[in-house]
Amino acid sequence: MSPVMEEVKEPDTVQALVQLLRSRSYEEIRQRMYDSSLGSNWWLACRTELDLRNGEQAAAALSATSRVLERLHASTEHFEQLGDTLHHTTEEVRDLLRGTLEAGRRLEIAVYAAIGITLVQLFNLVFVLFNRR
Repeated sequence: MSPVMEEVKEPDTVQALVQLLRSRSYEEIRQRMYDSSLGSNWWLACRTELDLRNGEQAAAALSATSRVLERLHASTEHFEQLGDTLHHTTEEVRDLLRGTLEAGRRLEIAVYAAIGITLVQLFNLVFVLFNRR
């Protein structure tokens, strides 16, 4: 046979061997590859099959990674919304506490005023009682 015919025939042989290897395990393919001489049809078929399987696994991993990244992105957006809500709620609580503090100060002043008025009334009552005697 001429070298041109062998070149045409070899890809068909390698392709047929690849189809044969589709149902074999990784270990069996690797073993057959190591047992074959470098560049032989079996070696090329084993290498092609392993490259195909690795490519399929890489594609599946990329797809899974993409789905995980989408979920992470959604989770990040959700956490940002929760953070904004928490910040807003914290500001509202702070404003309420400031209002409560101011109301407490006004109440304290009112209590002191009530005590002062009560003491003045008490002294006035004592003064009136002592003036009568």
